[in-house]
Amino acid sequence: MRSRFEHMGLAVLRRFDPERAHGLALAALHTGLGPRSGPVTSPRLATHVAGLCLPNPIGLAAGFDKNATALHPLTRCGFGFLEVGAITPRPQSGNPKPRLFRLTEDRAAINRFGFNNDGMDAAKAHLAKRPSGVIGLNLGANKDSQNRAKDFALVLRHCGAHLDFATVNVSSPNTERLRDLQGKAALTALLNNVMEANAALPAPLPIFLKIAPDLNSDDLNDVAEVANQSGIAGIIATNTTLDRENLKSRDAHETGGLSGQPLFEKSTRILAQLAGLTTLPIIGVGGVGSAEQAYQKIRAGAAAVQLYTAMVYGGISLASEIAHGLDDLLARDGYNSVAQAVGSGRSDWLWRYS
Repeated sequence: MRSRFEHMGLAVLRRFDPERAHGLALAALHTGLGPRSGPVTSPRLATHVAGLCLPNPIGLAAGFDKNATALHPLTRCGFGFLEVGAITPRPQSGNPKPRLFRLTEDRAAINRFGFNNDGMDAAKAHLAKRPSGVIGLNLGANKDSQNRAKDFALVLRHCGAHLDFATVNVSSPNTERLRDLQGKAALTALLNNVMEANAALPAPLPIFLKIAPDLNSDDLNDVAEVANQSGIAGIIATNTTLDRENLKSRDAHETGGLSGQPLFEKSTRILAQLAGLTTLPIIGVGGVGSAEQAYQKIRAGAAAVQLYTAMVYGGISLASEIAHGLDDLLARDGYNSVAQAVGSGRSDWLWRYS
């Protein structure tokens, strides 16, 4: 449960520009103001995804800790796993500010950061001092790169020794033409390059592919076909959306990727469709803000879930709340493990949108 102090902190942060508030939230974690209990776990919550042993299936999505600077406090916040980044080979400043917008009425956000980060050298230095726990890195490409496909492999080779998994991010809408890499031929070449780099690591990692929610059925079929043949370990569905349907907030017109509650149904529908096209484990992300929503993602076909935007409104303790609530929901429905519930409600999502 959120403490009175956390409620007050959230109210204060909302008085600041969203990007400034995000920086202050990270600074607060460094001072020890966040939870300290460690990962929430139980016999029901403990699960395995792509060879990773997770204390619970609630993960932190990429983007919150872009430069892997808050790994130690974040591992104490209840999450079962963390994903940091995206990291590009060279540092880059990203797009001009303002580039992050709070959509309070919609419990959502729009960002157009453009892979702002300190680069792979800085990330490697932080990751080399990482705590225990399951930690992955979101791999990105520099905006001005002459060969973006090679950038992903370069970051993996540079940082891979300090990771438990890595994610190939070709689905951000904020780097021009990045999503073109989701096309069948380009994606095949990209993943072949990444998997070759992965095989050369002292200990090869589970590699995930993060996809967009704006794919049509043909696109999704192509992505699944390439993924099934590539040797990757799983898929993360989904990134932010370019859709702007039924939004109420003042800044709904801003360009960039939309995340939060309005993305929940769209991303879960993609997840359910994808689960019928591959046997690879899927991590569900998009609009998760409660234990019930995490449970719906799992029942639609996700082996684990991630959250980020919901913490803008629910605070950092939300991960623990969701994990405890998920444990109760699994017990209520007679499941002894997360794995037993995966895909148990997939047909409901497919029927609802057929």
